[in-house]
Amino acid sequence: MNGIMVLGTASDVGKSLIATAICRAYANEGVRVAPFKSQNMSNNSYVTFDGKEIGRAQGIQAEAARIEAAVSMNPILLKPRSDQIAEVILFGEVATTLSGKDYREVFYKQGLEAIRSAFEKLEQEYDMLVMEGAGSPVEINLKDRELVNMKVAEIADVPAILVADIDRGGVFASIVGTLELMTPEEKARVKGLIINKFRGDQSLFEDGIKWLESRTGIPVLGVLPYLENHMIDSEDSLSIPNSKNRAGLDIVVIKPSYISNFTDLEPFYREPDVSLRWVSSLDDIGEPDAVILPGTKSTIKDLQYFKKAGLYSWLRDYVDQGGFIAGICGGYQMLGDKLIDPFGSDTGTISAEEDGLGIIPAVTTFASVKTTARAEGKLHPSTGIELTAAGYEIHLGETQMTAACQPLLLLNEDLEEGFYGKNGRIIGTYLHHLFHNDQWRNHWLNSIRKAKGEPERSPVYVSRLKDQKYDELADHLKAHLDWNKLKEISEQWGSRHEMV
Repeated sequence: MNGIMVLGTASDVGKSLIATAICRAYANEGVRVAPFKSQNMSNNSYVTFDGKEIGRAQGIQAEAARIEAAVSMNPILLKPRSDQIAEVILFGEVATTLSGKDYREVFYKQGLEAIRSAFEKLEQEYDMLVMEGAGSPVEINLKDRELVNMKVAEIADVPAILVADIDRGGVFASIVGTLELMTPEEKARVKGLIINKFRGDQSLFEDGIKWLESRTGIPVLGVLPYLENHMIDSEDSLSIPNSKNRAGLDIVVIKPSYISNFTDLEPFYREPDVSLRWVSSLDDIGEPDAVILPGTKSTIKDLQYFKKAGLYSWLRDYVDQGGFIAGICGGYQMLGDKLIDPFGSDTGTISAEEDGLGIIPAVTTFASVKTTARAEGKLHPSTGIELTAAGYEIHLGETQMTAACQPLLLLNEDLEEGFYGKNGRIIGTYLHHLFHNDQWRNHWLNSIRKAKGEPERSPVYVSRLKDQKYDELADHLKAHLDWNKLKEISEQWGSRHEMV
């Protein structure tokens, strides 16, 4: 198998971004390339063309590779539902829910089989695989049954490159320490080092490069400068930033403990007059111009958390004062009058119930089977807004209105969806990526601007920039890294091992 594994010294060092760049760089050279991550742990997911669920990072990397994302690119997805348990998604569908201990004990062999099966399929369709590891490859307490780092490189028999984040400090110790904790066989696979997120004059790091190469015997392939505003969706909540902009519209996102699909809100970072603030407590909320309740993997638990934080009465008062509120997926469910969990699929407790925020006249009943699908349509004609909308649904439950209400959307030609109230000041929907629709996002923001007495603005076409950004990311990689050497690592490894 022709491929390369992108390992990291820790989480959030830039593995996903670098793997994305490598995918686009290969694709630009006409190579049939595909991404792969055997096991992802993230509530930030991506819906494939056939309505299956994979980690968002591999969906984005497939876009960069100019191919359609498929479940074989991320056969195992773990979606945390609490600090102790996670939903196990196997080839895009819910398989079970397990604790970390049970997952290691009962799922390991099944996981290995899934990885091998995925490799067999991908090898038939693509010439090159860009594989991504997770966290650190040398978590000693987990290494004997790991399913995502060196074991996967061994199964695929590919070389690896190790990425370290210099911005967080300790780059020499993190690289040397990682390599020292590998077995000789594992270390022999690591054929290149990448220093990521460098700030300042790179000539000051030349001695560091020489020391690393001398100490480890592994070449430094490149030093990548810190990249601002790359517009590539983040993989996990470690990457969620607050806006640096403090002028114009102040939009608060009330962050749940088990947030999911937070990339719904990333287009707001590209709006020059929007400040997006993530808050979890009443002390930090201030006087925002709009509030967004995002998705969550544990709706009732996060609703209970918000209530304890004092946000229940604040949100009710905010609505009474004419505030703008948007609820997406779990956030939409919270806005209703009641949430019912007959199967324990949301809480783990059969027949659990919880009063909602009472802002929308609706009752949500959680189902035992998750809905995952791409969707497209338009704003409902009753809203008077003539705009199209597209996105995807990932939700466990159905929301029914208990009074006559105006829907927000008309999807797939005839399905009324969501809630549109108080002339758009309150909206709720299951449609993830609603705000990625540039014209709709502009309409919603202009409503807030008008209410605030500020001038309306023209749309920012974030969606048009995305493919361009993939090319810019690949160019950034190739400008600061020995691209030919990286390709040689994979090619030489493959040719040598084919001859063995």
